[in-house]
Amino acid sequence: MISRRDECSKCGADVRVCKNCRFYDPKVYNECREPSAEVVREKERSNLCDFFQPGRDLQDKNPRENLFAAAEALFKKKDS
Repeated sequence: MISRRDECSKCGADVRVCKNCRFYDPKVYNECREPSAEVVREKERSNLCDFFQPGRDLQDKNPRENLFAAAEALFKKKDS
């Protein structure tokens, strides 16, 4: 469970923010796909939204390492 006061261990940024939520979508009204959620103006600051659910990036233990591994697999030369 991610609490309102949780911060990134590396950079100190708030974790429970709209941009880290699975409902965040900059293409829809209020940038949120949850129709019952209240309007949140600052999407990068901690808030009290009851609908917050971690997005995919927060569910992965280390998304940066996953990206590097995917890139290496994509561009790795095949030995024939």
